[in-house]
Amino acid sequence: MTAMLNATREQWLAARLDLLEEEKELTRQSDALAAKRQQLPRVRIDKDYRFDTEGGGASLKDLFGGRSQLLIYHFMFGPDYSAGCPSCSSIADGFNGFFVHLENHDVAFWAVSRAPLAKLEAFKRRMDWSFPWASSAGSDFNADFSVWFSPEQQRLGEIEYNYRREPPASEPPAGKAVPEWQSRGSDEPIVQIASMTGTDVPTYTRDRPGVSAFELIDGDVYHSYSSYARGLDGLWGMYQWLDRAPKGRNETGIWWRHHDRYGKE
Repeated sequence: MTAMLNATREQWLAARLDLLEEEKELTRQSDALAAKRQQLPRVRIDKDYRFDTEGGGASLKDLFGGRSQLLIYHFMFGPDYSAGCPSCSSIADGFNGFFVHLENHDVAFWAVSRAPLAKLEAFKRRMDWSFPWASSAGSDFNADFSVWFSPEQQRLGEIEYNYRREPPASEPPAGKAVPEWQSRGSDEPIVQIASMTGTDVPTYTRDRPGVSAFELIDGDVYHSYSSYARGLDGLWGMYQWLDRAPKGRNETGIWWRHHDRYGKE
């Protein structure tokens, strides 16, 4: 749709006020949806998940750090990656600035990935990030929370991600392994993104992004919420700004990079 040019200020204001009513309704719906998230049933976590952190080995309960709530960003960084997923990295550029506010509001925050801690720490230094990042290497954590799948699951069509089962894909077609990530005008977005992590498409797409929430109640850890794929859209701060720019997202392919790679490729 083409915007009207040479409008008067009165015409602009009338259109803006109409849109404002829709924005307010969307805000009210978002508030109601957030309340429903908080009322989801809790599932007690009985498995003893272990993580490697900068401070040593830790349990899931340890990640709370004395707080009653815990948010985990499932950051796509498999052991075979040479760099973190550029999409997850863009999201991390955002939460790197505000995680301290969560920590001072009774909410612990961690990124968790399958890569060994040394590799995560090296990439963290490269990106100049400060948020806490734990390795789940050797743990069932990523598999149990549907953000990592085995080559066999991939081959047999046993991947259930974002609450849906995917078809078998021994060699996922470019741009087809995760439909939500396709970009208009490009038939190879997944190939482009995989190459930025130093992997091939099958290896790259066995790890997936997501966010999970947990609550500590009477000494026990409970799982309250998880979201994946486009469910993370609202957490990707870059897009919230682009949605308010004159041309919106204005995408024809994979345009984003690790923030230290712009102007170098």
